[in-house]
Amino acid sequence: MYKTILITGANGEIGHGLIKKLTEDGKNKIVALDINSLDSSFSKPTLQFIKGDILDNKLISTLFEKYKFDTIFHLAALLSTSSERDPVRAHHVNTDGAINILYHAENFARKTQKKVAFVFPSSIAIYGLPNLAIKAKIGKIKEDQHNLPTTMYGCNKLYIELLGNYYARYYEKHKKSDQFLDFRAIRFPGIISADTLPTGGTSDFGPEMLHAAARNKPYECFVRSDTKIPFMAMPDAVKALIQLSEAPKSNLLHNVYNVGSFSLSVKEIEGYARKLLHPIKVTYRPHHKRQSIVDSWPEDVDDSKARADWSWKAVLNQERAFLDYLVPTIKARYS
Repeated sequence: MYKTILITGANGEIGHGLIKKLTEDGKNKIVALDINSLDSSFSKPTLQFIKGDILDNKLISTLFEKYKFDTIFHLAALLSTSSERDPVRAHHVNTDGAINILYHAENFARKTQKKVAFVFPSSIAIYGLPNLAIKAKIGKIKEDQHNLPTTMYGCNKLYIELLGNYYARYYEKHKKSDQFLDFRAIRFPGIISADTLPTGGTSDFGPEMLHAAARNKPYECFVRSDTKIPFMAMPDAVKALIQLSEAPKSNLLHNVYNVGSFSLSVKEIEGYARKLLHPIKVTYRPHHKRQSIVDSWPEDVDDSKARADWSWKAVLNQERAFLDYLVPTIKARYS
């Protein structure tokens, strides 16, 4: 079925993956919005790029009137490390930007009596585990456990989840109308992309190490070698967003879902880099702030709700992620 889709923050890593996937068959009209110019490699007759700011109220209103979106993938955000450096700016971009898109989406949906799906990539940064002993004891964390983020990025993500739930339910509850805004969120683990360079995210120690190994360069890691968090390869992250956006609403018992793929330590990533790329020299100099952030994130996630409600299952497990996707693609970049 033909859909008109808005992707905010389209020039980021997930945005690139979504654009490629959603324009494959030419059945979707994609409007890509970003404050920076879109990568020149993207040129599709079904793709319209708009350079603009998600905080520009007039622009967002005009886009809804002109394109009449069916689905929104709201990706625009400052990432975790940048958010810690400038928390006030992070609040404006992440939270104010999200409520601006939510407001216009709900207003448009209600005015036109048309259901609009709002798909939001949340994060394991919304979890805040108090110490390593509890982190190890919990193992696979459930959606309702330890929702006490320790970073501005995590606070922003959790608040946007709550905002999405509010906008999805308010008119249904108070005005006895249908639910026009269909809010759906995924809490992603650390995402590893082979197609784009890491941009300094808190979980980017993994891809940074792989890129360094491919270039036969030493790498100074900003977290301990025993640090362990869940990861997901970029193709599965894109698959999850699209799969959730297409799931029948009647199947979804929740608004927010964990999705998992594999969990491994930094030392294990070093092992893959040494074995499959180059015998990289890695030194460990933990950065106190960044180390404390990843220590507050879970070792793994329980994604049983996503598996039950919309048949989620990652394609690239740990071995396949490295052997079939990460290593060949990164090798090709530097060959």
